[in-house]
Amino acid sequence: MSPNMRKIALRADRLLSIILLLQTRGKMTAKALAEELEVSRRTILRDINAISFSGVPVYSEGGHGGGFSLDEEYRTTLTGLNTLEVQSLFVSSNNEALRDVGLGDAGERLLLKLLAALPHPQHSTVDHIRQRLMIDPTWWWHGASLSPFWDEIQQAVYEDKMIKAKYENFDGEIRERILAPYSLVCKSSVWYLLAERDGELRTYRVDRFHSVDLLDESFVRRPNFDLSTYWREHTQRNEKFSSGYQCTLRIHPDRLLFIKTLMPGRWELVADAEDKEWKTISLSMDSELQAKMLIFGLVGDVEVVEPGELKEAVAAQAREVLKQLA
Repeated sequence: MSPNMRKIALRADRLLSIILLLQTRGKMTAKALAEELEVSRRTILRDINAISFSGVPVYSEGGHGGGFSLDEEYRTTLTGLNTLEVQSLFVSSNNEALRDVGLGDAGERLLLKLLAALPHPQHSTVDHIRQRLMIDPTWWWHGASLSPFWDEIQQAVYEDKMIKAKYENFDGEIRERILAPYSLVCKSSVWYLLAERDGELRTYRVDRFHSVDLLDESFVRRPNFDLSTYWREHTQRNEKFSSGYQCTLRIHPDRLLFIKTLMPGRWELVADAEDKEWKTISLSMDSELQAKMLIFGLVGDVEVVEPGELKEAVAAQAREVLKQLA
């Protein structure tokens, strides 16, 4: 493609993006459109004129609270999709999460409708990408992570209903809680409930609920709450602070791949000039219990460096095991 043709294609994509943004988000200012599409405000104004000249009903409103908007009855079609956009829609994927919430069949029907709406020459593009790229978010040996109270949890989320629930913490303690369920999130094929308790948003694994009772009381969601923004910030905080137990181990090099696979992003090599064979690693873990489980699983190929309390706990546990086997 010549540079001039490429420039024309890029502008056509941008014009379509402006139409879709106004169609999905409603009124937007030239400044907001420019930031979204990473162009200048002047470019947006030229594009708006081109869109209006082509017959698309776009309106301008000046003053505070003004901006550009489309006629409420206007809807664009799929004929403007480029090859990469078509490919992104039809990448083969695991639909299990949608099936969990009753949307699996709807998702498949949607793709069929999208395929039917595409121009015939783009059908080969769909088959090409489906046979070459697949996204499967399900972890190996994944078991069912749904709760026997899944229906009640979904109803509470959809209807903004309070629930009374018994929940098991990671350490096995079970407590009763009154929760305001905001959202359901599927991460690595595991479902989590985001709920408010005592004025604070918290995350609960749905398969740890021992009971869930819907209450007659409703709750009012925070007016500025945005699930995508909250979850992104929550995962960043979680990766930084939730692994509160730190330990340092020396392991045989043959076990390093095992650590990389088991705990991605939660370990790092520590320089150790005195030992050229074994590797010293620093680990961020959830608890001492988790650390002990890892150490006993690597018996013969691991040595505790610190903390000293972990050394003592492992030694005491080993003595207890030997006593039981005697």
